Amino acid sequence: MAGKTVISDDEEEGQDEYEKDGFIVDDIEEEEEEEEEDRVDSDEERQKKKKRKKRESERNYVLDEDDYELLQESNISVPRPKLESKKFKRLKKARRDTEEEPSGLSDEEEFDGSGKGGRTAEEKLKRSLFGDDDGQPLEDIAEEDEQLEEEDADIGEEDEMADFYVEEEEVDEHGAPVRRKKPKKIRQRPGISSSALQEAHEIFGDVEDLLRIRKLEVRDRFTEVGERSLEDQFDPSILSEKYMTGKDDQIREIDVPERMQISEESTGHPPTDEISIKMETEWIYNQLVCGIMPLFNKSSATNEVDDELKRHIARFLELMHVQKLDVPFIAMYRKEEILSLLKDPNEPEADIENDPNQKPTLKWHKVLWTIQDLDQKWLLLQKRKSALQSYYNKRFEEEARRVYDETRLNLNRQLFESITRSLKAADSEREVDDVDSKFNLHFPPGEVVLDEGQFKRPKRKSHYSICSKAGLWEVASKFGYSSEQFGLQISLEKMRMDELEDAKETPEEMASNFTCAMFETPQAVLKGARHMAAVEISCEPCVRKHVRSIFMDNAVVSTSPTPEGKTAIDSFHQFAGVKWLRDKPLTRFEDAQWLLIQKAEQEKLLQVTIKLPEVVLDKLISDSNDYYLSDGVSKSAQLWNEQRKLILHDAFYNFLLPSMEKEARSLLTSRAKTWLLWEYGKLFWDKVSVSPYQRKENDIGSDEDTAPRVMACCWGPGKPATTFVMLDSAGEVLDVLHAGSLNLRGQSVNEQQRKKNDQQRVQKFMMDHQPHVVVLGAANLSCTRLKEDIYEIIFKMVEDNPRDVGHEMDNLNIVYGDESLPHLYENSRISVDQLPSQEGIIRRAVALGRYLQNPLAMVATLCGPAREILSWKLNPLENFLTPDEKYGMIEQVMVDVTNQVGLDLNLATSHEWLFCSFAIYIWAWTQKSSFSAKVFINAVGFLRVRRSGLTSSSSQFIDLLDDTRIHPESYSLAQDLAKDIYREDGNDDANDDDDVLEMAIEHVREKPHLLRAVDVHEYAEQKNRLNKKETLNDIRLELMEGFQDRRRPYVEPSQDEEFYMISGETEEALSEGRIVQATVRRVQAQRAICVLESGLTGMLSKEDYTDDWRDINELTDKLREADEAIEFLSDKDPGESVIRPSSRGPSFLTLTLKVYDGVFAHKDIVEGGKEHKDITSLLRIGKTLKIGEIHLKILMRCNGAVLNMGAGNIDLWMILHNAGVMDRYVDPLVAHLKGMLNYRKFRRGTKTEVDELLRIEKAENPMRE
Repeated sequence: MAGKTVISDDEEEGQDEYEKDGFIVDDIEEEEEEEEEDRVDSDEERQKKKKRKKRESERNYVLDEDDYELLQESNISVPRPKLESKKFKRLKKARRDTEEEPSGLSDEEEFDGSGKGGRTAEEKLKRSLFGDDDGQPLEDIAEEDEQLEEEDADIGEEDEMADFYVEEEEVDEHGAPVRRKKPKKIRQRPGISSSALQEAHEIFGDVEDLLRIRKLEVRDRFTEVGERSLEDQFDPSILSEKYMTGKDDQIREIDVPERMQISEESTGHPPTDEISIKMETEWIYNQLVCGIMPLFNKSSATNEVDDELKRHIARFLELMHVQKLDVPFIAMYRKEEILSLLKDPNEPEADIENDPNQKPTLKWHKVLWTIQDLDQKWLLLQKRKSALQSYYNKRFEEEARRVYDETRLNLNRQLFESITRSLKAADSEREVDDVDSKFNLHFPPGEVVLDEGQFKRPKRKSHYSICSKAGLWEVASKFGYSSEQFGLQISLEKMRMDELEDAKETPEEMASNFTCAMFETPQAVLKGARHMAAVEISCEPCVRKHVRSIFMDNAVVSTSPTPEGKTAIDSFHQFAGVKWLRDKPLTRFEDAQWLLIQKAEQEKLLQVTIKLPEVVLDKLISDSNDYYLSDGVSKSAQLWNEQRKLILHDAFYNFLLPSMEKEARSLLTSRAKTWLLWEYGKLFWDKVSVSPYQRKENDIGSDEDTAPRVMACCWGPGKPATTFVMLDSAGEVLDVLHAGSLNLRGQSVNEQQRKKNDQQRVQKFMMDHQPHVVVLGAANLSCTRLKEDIYEIIFKMVEDNPRDVGHEMDNLNIVYGDESLPHLYENSRISVDQLPSQEGIIRRAVALGRYLQNPLAMVATLCGPAREILSWKLNPLENFLTPDEKYGMIEQVMVDVTNQVGLDLNLATSHEWLFCSFAIYIWAWTQKSSFSAKVFINAVGFLRVRRSGLTSSSSQFIDLLDDTRIHPESYSLAQDLAKDIYREDGNDDANDDDDVLEMAIEHVREKPHLLRAVDVHEYAEQKNRLNKKETLNDIRLELMEGFQDRRRPYVEPSQDEEFYMISGETEEALSEGRIVQATVRRVQAQRAICVLESGLTGMLSKEDYTDDWRDINELTDKLREADEAIEFLSDKDPGESVIRPSSRGPSFLTLTLKVYDGVFAHKDIVEGGKEHKDITSLLRIGKTLKIGEIHLKILMRCNGAVLNMGAGNIDLWMILHNAGVMDRYVDPLVAHLKGMLNYRKFRRGTKTEVDELLRIEKAENPMRE
């Protein structure tokens, strides 16, 4: 109704209606006007109005002081407003979105009362990034202050007629309203008299000035905080973990794979021109064929194969450097261009194209990863060569300005040109080192310019530099060929040069012209000159390259044990295989054997020699003499040749051969570590390339892509108790059950009842959740009995409640699981983040079940920034590898496996444990905030978007090809293939409409036999797509089954594997003939029952007993009382000792030591690890011993027999000796005691006799102190 307003529907119609004539302004109209204004005003203005209304309402209800007193006298209680009601809110720092804005931390949050940070660094980081909802921006506070000033200025001046006056609003030149400042007046709060306020104003001054200063201070503080960067506020490790450093920002901005960016930080941008790629291709090819660990056999390769390999290497480099494509993408979607690099030389290729039933498998692209590593080494090599060349040019110019001798200047110029040529030709780090060594020999670093106040460090001068400064370089040049000329001849780079002419004068006559204060005789001059020539030959790159080639091809290694090694290394020792080696060639070291030799040498157990066989060495020296000596027959020529022989002998035996031995050691170490790294990667590959546990085929509605529901069980000793965890198909925790009494073995009524209760609880737990499989952590031998208990529960459940047991639990299987990885997860930080409120054993059980459901995802969880995965022990020799080397291999394997398996985006985003570390390997774009061009190209093919779950009911269109490994760039090929098959199957109306294409794809996916019948080679030939044959074959496989799992199927552990998992032993530790530590539990007539440390039980038959025994007759082997021990030691020498029972109780022994005649020392030995409630335990030797401050561990168990403290047939002395009591405590004590007794000032006798001797000596020598 126009002009009418209905107030209430409950009253009679028309009762509360009135005509709106504009005279009366009702509240509703005011509200409508205000709402209309609010829609026009900004959010800030709306907020200001609300605040102003609130203050006005509060002010309207404030009475005068007289009114409050009158109401109080009338006994009417009215609450008075607090004087501080208008105080400011506590300042909080506003959210910091940009560098100019302050961080979102308030003053009270920066520090708590103790002076410590009130928030953790991670919380502060989150707060600075996402702000604080409770914080009030600085601008709001400042505006609030202005509003208070304006409103307070109006107090006492409210004019009742003010609403009837309309002031014309002033505007500026742009038409915007000008805000006029009202004159500020002294504020007066209710209840404060004007005289008191005036008096305060006269004393303290104008309060507005104080407020203005306060505002300036606040603004300065916010500006200062805003200028602080994140690096100043948070620990760098936290910023690095959260990818919030400046370096991470730069990585996010550049559209290049992260790994490439990080690599280019050290190598620089790679050259992309054709010549550079060709040079690098040749170098990489040589490394793959003849490197440290060759991947291709050059002898079996033809020229055609070599050319193809080089062509594919060059193409791979171009794809990486120019197109910025990553290894996983190249391996999957550029197969045709690098086909020869995808073949593993050590494994046969599966012919999937000709065998449609052949299932594709995961491939470890070793060659591609090796080429990527070699590419980085090549770029680093070129970068170093470029930096050295720049330095050489600068240093040569400095030397040229310093030298004024024309002869020396020409010689330096020749040397510099030779060094430049050698540097350009160097193609390995070793050769670059050779060139650098030669340059530093002839052009040593110049004097460093020091600032005032700095001190010059003492510089060690070489004998070569001393000889050179003495001018002996002229004598060295008279010996014949220069080092470069000799090197070119011996390496056959140049034919024999002109005949060497000998000087007419003898060497000594020549040397006599160069004598000086430092070299006073001709012999000294010749010796110094020979040293210079020998050093120059040993530093010549051509010579070193030639000698290195001969040494590495022919040198042999021999080992022999030291005296300590002969004792320590037995047939089962780690170094037993390398104890005796004789003349083993360097080329025969193919595994990690050298690492063991190196370790044994460091422990002084082996002596190692590396040398050339005599025949090879004699030939090398002979050839060198032929090229370096002259053919002259005169006496002078013979004298010069004698000098040359001495030079060569010095160069080879004192410089070259020792240097080559060091290089050989380095080469062997590098080769062994490379082999060990690949072995480590292979073991890791075997762990992560296993597919999830597969549900039984007879499960109704079972889906191969759906993981089974798993009940994981971890054995517990009681604290914590044995724990069951139920996981759903996505690995999320459904329920937890602790059953501490399930593994009780007691026969008492109480224990049996507790065990029965736990059995019933476990049975109900299983019936409620219906698991598909039970995985039991193989922790120790108790797990075997626990497995039997669980099977007993299952059988009883099926027997008592057959109808309640689902078909999925038919033949429910229990499998053992390795707890090594779950233990790492239990103690990792990420497990606490993912399962914050759970106990450690629960987290371990969760990891145990998840590893069965998805091994790859579970391992990836521990591959985050903390690198917990490095603690997973896979190889007994992995300690020889550095953490960075191991993590680099882990990353390689994870990238390869994860990208080939693919990532289900919908599943990963729904479950944190599936996504947290997966993205690191699926994209290598963890820091990318959005998909740019190269990111999309590299990553999209490995992402899976399925038409299942919530996505199937979504209105968003999802392409069927998104559920395959087919890259979007090849969608057209897939659509053409599906359309052609669809048409051949009798559907002639196929066209290019989207609906028809989707129908064709659905048709071929529902009928995979049509795809199996396709001859890919023939089809590619018909379509002129032979260059896409491999891609078409992959498309055919993906259309048959998208993202088919290529991992090898899960296989339950064998009996041997279960045995080693449960026992914690290894095959080597329990090999026949090895000595093991055992405790004899029971001795019978024909056998003895023993128990190993792992809990395994063994039996010793009577026939296995040794025929030799130790006859314990001596009193030193018997346990005695104190008096008996002192009597026994009375006639023994000082330092003799016995072990006897202690009067302090069964947990103590006493060592009685004879110090001197009539002087005995008694020392307590505390036994640890005894159960005081178990009398049998008290009668045995403790597990640990403590004597003084020394803690010892019992290594020999007295055959497990109960000790009879009064018997003399227990070899206690042998036990304590093996534990180290004698070696670590008694023997050093006796040694000091005997040293004291043999000291020249020691005096024998009683105290009275010694005192008398001292008085006599003092009287004879009164001045002696």
